[in-house]
Amino acid sequence: MRRLLGGLVIGALVVTGCGSSDPSTTGSTSPEQAQLAAATSVRVVAAGDIACPASWPTTRKQCRQAATARVARALNPAQVIALGDLQYQKGRYRAFKRSYHKSWGKLRSITWPVPGNHEYETTGARGYFRYFQYRQPGPPGWYRRSLNGWELYFLNSNCNKVDCASQRAWLDSEMASHPSTCSLVAFHHPRYSSGEHGGKRGMRRFWAIADKYGADLALSGHDHDYERFAPMDALGQADPNGIRQFVSGGGGKNLYPKATSAPGSEVFRKRFGVLELNLTPTGYSWRFVSPNLRVRDSGSALCRT
Repeated sequence: MRRLLGGLVIGALVVTGCGSSDPSTTGSTSPEQAQLAAATSVRVVAAGDIACPASWPTTRKQCRQAATARVARALNPAQVIALGDLQYQKGRYRAFKRSYHKSWGKLRSITWPVPGNHEYETTGARGYFRYFQYRQPGPPGWYRRSLNGWELYFLNSNCNKVDCASQRAWLDSEMASHPSTCSLVAFHHPRYSSGEHGGKRGMRRFWAIADKYGADLALSGHDHDYERFAPMDALGQADPNGIRQFVSGGGGKNLYPKATSAPGSEVFRKRFGVLELNLTPTGYSWRFVSPNLRVRDSGSALCRT
């Protein structure tokens, strides 16, 4: 069973935070906390829904991609996970070069992306695949990477554009062939969300496959906010041994208000910012960091056993 470790933030930048996700923490160090603190960690930054067209003005409420990119660079990640809808409105290559490239593009050499629905406003998401041609294997847009003992699976959740039955078969085969203590799946459309768009039921079968093989984390964007969920099963029930989902869609474009609170939602923030993950071979810590470098959510846990 996954164990939550309140108050531990591995390799953290010193900033003012919101504290632990576990209010019962007394300040003592548990064996699990010591295990994570002693392990080598790798820092990852994740965000989606990022860059406005170059002609749009930057205001307090929109087009904050430069600010979130500065936060991402300040955290000095080993890798960036870009969670789709990376260049509005239509994901054209020229738009990527004129806008995204001037902010988050400075991290392109360490970015692992997934496509969002706006990328497919250009036929075949050609602009996305061209811009990230050296960072992912090309159409149809799903692939696997390894990092510090973790297996990471990057999916294309645009099932109206790609063959998701084949993608599910690929995910099942890949996860069976690459067992690991810790793993995550990343895709644009969240399985669960309290935001304006809500969760995508079509991701249920992907979630079930990932859950079967013991995945620990699911990362998504699409709703322009930050949200953390309790570990969940594929049917919408909280499960201490399920997958924990983060929605990190505050990458810069604009923000969405909270709609109906989804079951399992633990923290919702209508804020721009990035999700920071520190991954060890046996667990992870997280922080949601806003453009002024304030920590708006944090915590840590061991991977499923």
